[in-house]
Amino acid sequence: MPSTPSASSHDTPPENQRPGRNFIQQLIDADLAAGRYGGRVHTRFPPEPNGYLHIGHAKSICLNAGLAREYGGRFNLRFDDTNPAKEEQEYVDSIQEDIRWLGADWEDRLFFASDYFDQLYEWAVQLIQAGRAYVCDLDAEAMREHRGTLTEPGRACCYRERSVEENLDLFARMKAGEFADGTRTLRAKIDMASPNLNLRDPVMYRIKRAHHHRTGDTWCIYPSYDFTHGQCDSLEGITHSICTLEFENHRPLYDWFCDALGIHHPQQIEFARLNLSYTVMSKRKLLQLVTENHVSGWDDPRLLTLRGLRRRGYTATSIRAFCERIGVAKQYSVIDMAWLEDAIREDLNAHAPRAMGVLRPLKVVLTNLPADAERICQAANHPQQPDMGTREVPLTREIYIEQSDFLEDAPKKFFRLKPGGAVRLRSAGIIECGEMIKNAAGEVTEVHCTFDPDLTRKVKGTIHWVSARHAISAEVRLYDHLFAAENPDQTAEGGTFLDNLNPHSLEVLTTAKLEPSLGQVASGAHYQFERTGYFYVDPVDSQPGQPVFNRTATLRDSWAKAK
Repeated sequence: MPSTPSASSHDTPPENQRPGRNFIQQLIDADLAAGRYGGRVHTRFPPEPNGYLHIGHAKSICLNAGLAREYGGRFNLRFDDTNPAKEEQEYVDSIQEDIRWLGADWEDRLFFASDYFDQLYEWAVQLIQAGRAYVCDLDAEAMREHRGTLTEPGRACCYRERSVEENLDLFARMKAGEFADGTRTLRAKIDMASPNLNLRDPVMYRIKRAHHHRTGDTWCIYPSYDFTHGQCDSLEGITHSICTLEFENHRPLYDWFCDALGIHHPQQIEFARLNLSYTVMSKRKLLQLVTENHVSGWDDPRLLTLRGLRRRGYTATSIRAFCERIGVAKQYSVIDMAWLEDAIREDLNAHAPRAMGVLRPLKVVLTNLPADAERICQAANHPQQPDMGTREVPLTREIYIEQSDFLEDAPKKFFRLKPGGAVRLRSAGIIECGEMIKNAAGEVTEVHCTFDPDLTRKVKGTIHWVSARHAISAEVRLYDHLFAAENPDQTAEGGTFLDNLNPHSLEVLTTAKLEPSLGQVASGAHYQFERTGYFYVDPVDSQPGQPVFNRTATLRDSWAKAK
C-alpha cells in the first residue's frame, strides 16, 4: 500500500477541533459555530466547458458535493462559459454526464456564467461610476510591459486617468461593437505597485467576437474569469468557494471585487490539486495528446479523463473511494498511481464475478481422455460470495493454458507445469506433464499430459485453462501507464512531455481464448480473469458474440501466488 501523503503544518488541527477533520471541514465547523452565513453551507463546482473532465476534477467534485451532503447544504453546478472561442456544447453535455456518473447531484441548480452577463455588465458600469475601473487602449504586449515584475512595480498607463464620463462612453461603445477585437479592455483601478501582480489593474472585460454556445452573437465583450468568478458565487449565495492552490494569489482580487461592489462575500478556500504519477492532467496537454493522435480520443482508457477511466472499467465507487483516501491538504504532493489502482481492485474484488481466460494460449492434449470426451466442472463465480452461484465449465481432451504456465527448463520452485511435474487445473483435477511437441524453431507448441480427476490430491500449483473445443476467441487489450516516466514533464533540455510516452502502454491480444460463459457477455460488464486481472467489456467496440475486453487492473498478488 502506498504511504499516506504527509500534511503540512498548516493542516494540523487545533486541540479543540474534532479529530480526523481536514482543514476545510475545520474552517466550516468554525463558521457554523460562529453563526456565519446563517448556518448555511453552499458549495459549487465551476468547470470551464473547454474539454473533458479528468481525475483531478473528480477530487474537486467529490469534495464540494461531499461537503454539501455532510452539512445538509447545497451543491451547484455552474459552467464558467466566458471564453466562447474555446467552449462547446459537446463539453457542456459531457461534463454533466460525467458528474452524474460520479454520483454528485446538483438537483435543479444548474447555472452558467452567461446567465449573469447582464448583471456583470451593470456591476462593471457601477465600478466605472465609482472611479474604480477604466477603459485601456494598451495592447496585450504593452500591458505586460506596464505590469512590471515580481521585483519591480508596474507603471500606470496614460488611460488610467480618463474621466468617468469618457470611460462610460467607451465601455458602452465596446459593448455596441464599435471597436476591433483586442483594441480596448476594461480594467479595474487597484494598485500598480502591489506586490501581488493580480492587483495591478487586472482586465475585467475584453473585446472578442466569437459565437457563444448559449448567447449566440448577442455579446462581443466578455468578462474575465477573475471578474466573473466571485460575483457568480455571490449571486448564487455560495458560502465556501473551494478551489485549488493556483488561485490563492487571486483571492485578494476575489475579495476586492466583492467588497468594492458591496455584495454577498463568500469565503474562498484553496486546497492542493491532485497530481498523479505517470500522467499529465493539463487540459492543454490532454488536448494535444488527442489532436495529435497519440491516443484514440478523450475516452482512450490510457487517459485519466473520467471518460477514459470509465471505458477502462473504473467505477464511480472506486473513484470516490480514491478521493476520500488521498484526503485534502494545502501541501503540494504527487500521489502514486498505486492508490488509484488499489481503489478499483478493492471494489472489483468484492463484486466482479470470476471467469477463466487464457491470454497467450498453449495447447495441452490430455492423452488419456477420448477425443469426444467432455466433463462438466463446477466453478464458483466468486470464492467469497456463495450467493453468486456457480457456473459449468467443460473440460475436453484438448485445452489451452497460458504459455507462461509451462516451462521446459524450470527451476526447482516453479510450481506450475513442467516436464515430469503435476499441477492442478482450477476446478477440474490434476494433469501430469509428459511429451512436448516443438516446431522447427525449437519452440514448444503443444504439451501432452495425463489427467487425474482426483480433486483431493495434493499438488503445489494451480493454473487456469479453457476447453479448446468450447473456447471463445476475443480481443483483449492490456493497458499500462501512458508515460514511462513518473514525472512526464521531466525531460532532457529541449524535450517535451511527449518524449516520455510509453511505447508499451497498449498491447492488443487477438488470439486470447476465453471460457464459453463469456461468449454472450453484456457490454460494460466486469470480470476477474482468474490469476490474470480485472477486465471490462468495452462498451464501444464490442459486438454481440464478439466481446472486446479492456484490462482495468492487474491483480494485487502475482499469478504465481494464486491458490
